[in-house]
Amino acid sequence: MYHPDRLRHPDGCPALVLNADYTPLSYYPLSVWPWQTAVKAVFLDRVDIVAEYDREVCSPTARIKLPSVIALKQYVRPSEFPAFTRFNLFLRDRFSCQYCGATHDLTFDHVVPRAQGGRTTWENVATACAPCNLRKGGRTPKQAAMPLHVQPIRPTSWQLQEQGRRFPPNHLHETWHDWLYWDVELEA
Repeated sequence: MYHPDRLRHPDGCPALVLNADYTPLSYYPLSVWPWQTAVKAVFLDRVDIVAEYDREVCSPTARIKLPSVIALKQYVRPSEFPAFTRFNLFLRDRFSCQYCGATHDLTFDHVVPRAQGGRTTWENVATACAPCNLRKGGRTPKQAAMPLHVQPIRPTSWQLQEQGRRFPPNHLHETWHDWLYWDVELEA
């Protein structure tokens, strides 16, 4: 029987990493490890194999099917607050300009401009498309007569994870579907 995993290069076989409670460590970025890291964790007895690819790798003394889903043996407590990164900011703001709603040519904007003492914090940065950012310039939204759709906040990791469920990655291996929660119901 033909199976696409058999032809797959090992580098195309990442392992979905679940916490000890069988929930993904994160949705954004999706918690995946390269096959080498997953195999090493198996041999160090740090993970349980939940599902496998139909692809094997061999050493002179062993053959192992590549794990496609693994679960940590020890629970890792998620951080309460995510790192401030451009991607996390865009995720918080649903990949849309907070001034006009555009979803292309995104940048980030200091609500209170740095020239006016504004800092680079969750509460003072919003996603903006390049045209809105340029139009607003070094002014506050009030000075520019450009109200924000939503006031920026410092999200919790849980809020970002929930937000991430709205934006599934382009490719999910079929063995991952039972552990991830991207469904039609989330397209609200």
